[in-house]
Amino acid sequence: MIRILPDTLVNQIAAGEVVERPAAVVKELVENSLDAGARAIEIEIEQGGAALIRIRDDGRGIAADQLALALTRHATSKIGSFDDLERVATLGFRGEALPSILSVSRLRLLSRPPDAEHAWELGGAGQIDDIAPRPAAHPFGTTIEVRDLFFNTPARRKFLKSEATEFRQVQQAVSRVGLSRFDVGFVLRHNRRVILDLAPAVGDEGRLARLRQICGDEFVSQSTAIDESRLGMRLSGWIGLPSFARNQADLQYVYVNGRLVRDRLLAFALKRAFADVMHSTHHPAYVVYLEVDPASVDVNVHPQKTEVRFRDATRVHDLLFGAVHQVLRRLRPEPERHHQIQLAAEPMPAVMPGYVAPGGAAVSVWRQSARLDLREPAVPGYAAANWKPPEPMSSPAAAVGASDARPLGTPLAQVHGIYVLAQNDQGLVLIDAHAGHERVLYERLKRQLADGGIPAQALLVPEVLALAEDEADALEAQRDTLKRYGFDFDRSGPASILVRAVPPLLARGDVGALLRELVGDETQRESERHFDEALDAQHRVLADVACKSAIKAHRRLTLAEMDGLLRDMERTDLAGQCNHGRPTWMQITMAELDRLFLRGR
Repeated sequence: MIRILPDTLVNQIAAGEVVERPAAVVKELVENSLDAGARAIEIEIEQGGAALIRIRDDGRGIAADQLALALTRHATSKIGSFDDLERVATLGFRGEALPSILSVSRLRLLSRPPDAEHAWELGGAGQIDDIAPRPAAHPFGTTIEVRDLFFNTPARRKFLKSEATEFRQVQQAVSRVGLSRFDVGFVLRHNRRVILDLAPAVGDEGRLARLRQICGDEFVSQSTAIDESRLGMRLSGWIGLPSFARNQADLQYVYVNGRLVRDRLLAFALKRAFADVMHSTHHPAYVVYLEVDPASVDVNVHPQKTEVRFRDATRVHDLLFGAVHQVLRRLRPEPERHHQIQLAAEPMPAVMPGYVAPGGAAVSVWRQSARLDLREPAVPGYAAANWKPPEPMSSPAAAVGASDARPLGTPLAQVHGIYVLAQNDQGLVLIDAHAGHERVLYERLKRQLADGGIPAQALLVPEVLALAEDEADALEAQRDTLKRYGFDFDRSGPASILVRAVPPLLARGDVGALLRELVGDETQRESERHFDEALDAQHRVLADVACKSAIKAHRRLTLAEMDGLLRDMERTDLAGQCNHGRPTWMQITMAELDRLFLRGR
């Protein structure tokens, strides 16, 4: 028998989608406050939100004759036509949050518009009380109290985690909103104790303070600003440097027209942009704001409004990937902003390189290598209706600074045939010769490929490479593609190929080992195809060629060869990391050396 469900049950079903936990309630109510024009929002939580959630704002408020409508399903002031739905410019628009929350809690709504003599109050437990709104004492704005969440749905209440866990989710929800609206002040209390006090941000210093409070000092010091506009879109915000790689994706914020989203397309584009400078098991950090025409993005695809769909996904992907990739490529070594090694009794942090943006110190002319040719010229690499992203501050990591015209210094010696020891204005620099040379060669190969292809060098004696038959099949299938990388070979038997030419860098290398690795990668990734597989395959080939061709450990270099390597690294994009994301150099300052030897004590 088909029947129409009662309103209370319908609201509870909707609550299952919208009210997942206390943090979801906080998110929905804070977004309502922002849509109401609030400039100060206070959030009070008790027992992780299970006992009490109180949101107070100074927004426009709700008139007395509108209070009951506000607690009615599919009632909203934010959209009134299909055209409005096509160009959503507010955080909320479904009209489901308040009735859904009311259906699973004891809710009290107090509000006073600016033109009202006093406030009015309405509420209920599971449903609206059968009485008219009552006069109440309240300043201009709105307060919503949510008590005993899931009191009438005990099965769902059992799914709540510990008080600490639930509050941590609440704090994260407030932090996410705080990064979107720098112009609004937020205060978060838990069990009457202030946890977050985010003052409205005014100017660069205010934004810097807000960013520090939420993302931490290290992110602020190890990030660079980004601001790129093209094709009617704008991407701005802050990008964590490769040295700030994370073991988990816990510091990634992407906002589309002021709305925090979790979008696989955007996350993938950003991770791709870091592919050349970060190990595949690590995650980049970023706080970025994407502004697009609201008509070009559909925000009505998820009950919690955390997912979006773009009309032109490829264009959006290309903007994110291209803009971030170019910012990373313009960064250069800068010892004064380098994460330096900590000596003596102090804890030792992860040592990673620092950078300086374009326009920093000029690089002196390199001395020609006596035996090893490391030379390579340097190649340089609207808005939603009622929301504007915070302007990126002048990031410390992007500041011009190094006074040393040779940031990586002058080479002094090698350490066990692996590391180059150099001296610069700040003290000592240690360089991993193989890792640094690997990056130099990788960038050279990429430029050659972009210019038409990598030249091939014929072998004096063609080399027969014995393989498994399936490996030979896989290589033969990739023959035309590999020609662009400088390889020329023919099938010489069921389980062998005849290699006639290789990239010049591999003329004296182990060609067989490299081709076996390439065919192994191809077989392993056969089931992992995605729309940019060609580009990923290209990078794998070039990275493998560069790795096999780079200076090997224990090879003794002359001072001229070391100097050539350092100068090339200074002029090479992304030279702070090798192709696998490992650091290529580190700084030890004079102050650290003095502390080690107790000088001045």
